Amino acid sequence: MTPPSGQPAAAPGKADETAGGVARASTALNGLRVLDLTRVRSGPTCVRQLADWGADVIKIEAPVDEAQFGGPREGPDFQNLHRNKRSVTLDLKSEAALAAFKRLADTADIIVENFRPGVKKRLGIDYDTLSATNPGLIYASISGFGQDGPMADRPGFDQIAQGMGGLMSITGEPGQGPMRVGIPIADLCAGLFAAQGILIALFERQSSGRGQWVQTSLLQAQVFMLDFQAARWLMDGVVPKQAGNNHPTTIPTGVFKTSDGHMNIAVTGNVIWQKFCTIMGREDWITDARFDSAAARSENRDVLNEEIGAITATASTAEWIERFTGAGVPAGEINDIGQVFQTPQVRHLGLAQPVVSQERGETELVGQPIIMSRTPSHIATPPPLAGQHTAELLAEVGYSEAEIAEMKAAGAI
Repeated sequence: MTPPSGQPAAAPGKADETAGGVARASTALNGLRVLDLTRVRSGPTCVRQLADWGADVIKIEAPVDEAQFGGPREGPDFQNLHRNKRSVTLDLKSEAALAAFKRLADTADIIVENFRPGVKKRLGIDYDTLSATNPGLIYASISGFGQDGPMADRPGFDQIAQGMGGLMSITGEPGQGPMRVGIPIADLCAGLFAAQGILIALFERQSSGRGQWVQTSLLQAQVFMLDFQAARWLMDGVVPKQAGNNHPTTIPTGVFKTSDGHMNIAVTGNVIWQKFCTIMGREDWITDARFDSAAARSENRDVLNEEIGAITATASTAEWIERFTGAGVPAGEINDIGQVFQTPQVRHLGLAQPVVSQERGETELVGQPIIMSRTPSHIATPPPLAGQHTAELLAEVGYSEAEIAEMKAAGAI
């Protein structure tokens, strides 16, 4: 597969490296085995980071239709989350399948799960149990609210975490009520933080020789992502409110109407403010007491935005962006998703990558947003069929053809 524009080609002899006969997406995490027990989004987001960088990821699935978990296999969501993996079907409620899982677990570097906190203990596949025979195991758990504590047993869902974690209170137009953001940001961030935790644990294992239990949750991720808004409360006692498209502290930053649509403008600091005033033909704003400081502009944001909007409406988005960009003032188009992937810079960076799906044929998926000079990532294989690699994986850990056939007949795989 040809690397996307912006992604360097793999080193000679590296692109064809495989694990279990499956092409690897990168050589960066070559040699690591991951057991993927995850469902829905936060867990698969975590595991995708490992699969896309070359780990041998084994998706553990029940031998039943799991369309209720993240949509049907042929759907865009499933396809985008589960590429670069192998699949084994195991009914973990079966004694024989559970024994097979534990045999696989003894060969694993990493296990990732996002069950409700008590489930793994009931199944006997918790960290304490599995690390007893595999002390180097790194076991990552993602939950809604944490593995313990007064809310640990609540069912977790992205929008619930967005609300409980404060994000919805600062999103949307003032006075219009709380508003969720347009992506499952708590799920996504929890998955990314779990992947980061796994990589930290892998680095530490180099010196200690021991694995550890990595934990995060949707609530923890969402609160952390409040970032400076959280710091305003913790340090100054400020409870941030909704500001719509305005930046909460840096004015003027927001959405402004043009003659053919809308655009974003971000004016930060006095140097950029003065350049902005010059481009707008309003040098008088520089000395206007209503606008001559960041505090004054914040206090008078509505008046200032109205005056800016009256001017930006006289020319097209493209004209304004050319003027602002030429002067070093941040400005940009407001694209729909289709326009995003037609943007020349997005195309140059190779974020849409080709793959031949087993269910859909030739298609594209979203590639990694990280460029590595020697060990790039690419989408090497589409999502596996359910149980596509069951026989070969069980054979890898010592099962005979007769034993595999017996387990299949019993419905354990």
